[in-house]
Amino acid sequence: MLNGYGANIVDGAWLTIQLALISMVLACGLGLAGAAFRLSPVRWLAWLGDLYSTVIRGIPDLVLILLIFYGGQDLINRLAPMVGYDDYIDINPFAAGVFTLGFIFGAYLSETFRGAFLGIPKGQAEAGVAYGMSGIQVFFRILVPQMIRLAIPGFTNNWLVLTKATALISLVGLQDMMFKAKQAADATREPFTFYVAVAALYLIITSVSLLLLRLVERRYSAGVKVADL
Repeated sequence: MLNGYGANIVDGAWLTIQLALISMVLACGLGLAGAAFRLSPVRWLAWLGDLYSTVIRGIPDLVLILLIFYGGQDLINRLAPMVGYDDYIDINPFAAGVFTLGFIFGAYLSETFRGAFLGIPKGQAEAGVAYGMSGIQVFFRILVPQMIRLAIPGFTNNWLVLTKATALISLVGLQDMMFKAKQAADATREPFTFYVAVAALYLIITSVSLLLLRLVERRYSAGVKVADL
């Protein structure tokens, strides 16, 4: 199958999935922190959250990937001798990819989570306090479940874009399915065959993701009545 390169590309697809999942976990953490900053009554925290969201969303993903991988590697190797480490340091492409994609999509998710929290009526939290709940109980038992329901559409969109953006990490040497497809295409001179195969794998990943996220959305929308217009 695929001139003997099929197994290699499937191995690369598994690495792609790992990259996307770990990056999204990091992005969710940064997105929640960014949303908390932007909603904070402390002015400098709100300003910092806005700065993170605005700057990162305004720079192309490819530029950030190259800047962090090559620029970061150069910076680390300049600073290492100052602390007594003289060997050359190579940044792992997978770690660089996780950090870069997580950092980028954390900015997008901060906007998604912020909008979701703002969409919850203030009376919900006030009712929880009136029933004697603590602030933590109100947050996790009242606000978070509703925030998840409101954030799922935006989260789904960001997940799909992040999954496709993993292909960019192949440019810094990560041997994902895009990298291995290019190697196979160069060796066999059949680029169409291998790039179509990779496109099909990305389509499978995103289609399964959509199915699972729709199930999650249905779960969190249980009992919610949509008003007729």
